[in-house]
Amino acid sequence: MMENLTLALQRLSSAEDFLDFFGVPYEATVVHVSRLHILKRFYQYIRQTPGLPEDNEQALYGLYRDLLVKAYQDFVTSTPAQEKVFKVFQEVDGHQHVTLQSLKGTLPSQGGSVPSYTVPSRAA
Repeated sequence: MMENLTLALQRLSSAEDFLDFFGVPYEATVVHVSRLHILKRFYQYIRQTPGLPEDNEQALYGLYRDLLVKAYQDFVTSTPAQEKVFKVFQEVDGHQHVTLQSLKGTLPSQGGSVPSYTVPSRAA
């Protein structure tokens, strides 16, 4: 019977699809801002959970629902930047450091190269 749950999950693509499938009430504004973060956190929670009930579809559905609720709630009470789900937020608090000197080095007048692009000719 696990194939039924697996097939159903494979058809879901958006955070809203997952939340609707598992019957999790949600605020559209929270999902709009954090949809990818919610899904990634959900996946992380699944991977961190030992002993998933692989032989009991109903128990697995219930566990997945609980983990999705937990993932969603993380972003109701916090922000993606605070939760640091994605690598860009994990490194230096989401700030990219680019020095003026490194930018100057990319200028052709400073020895940097400019990528060339050739527009393909149109065949008449």
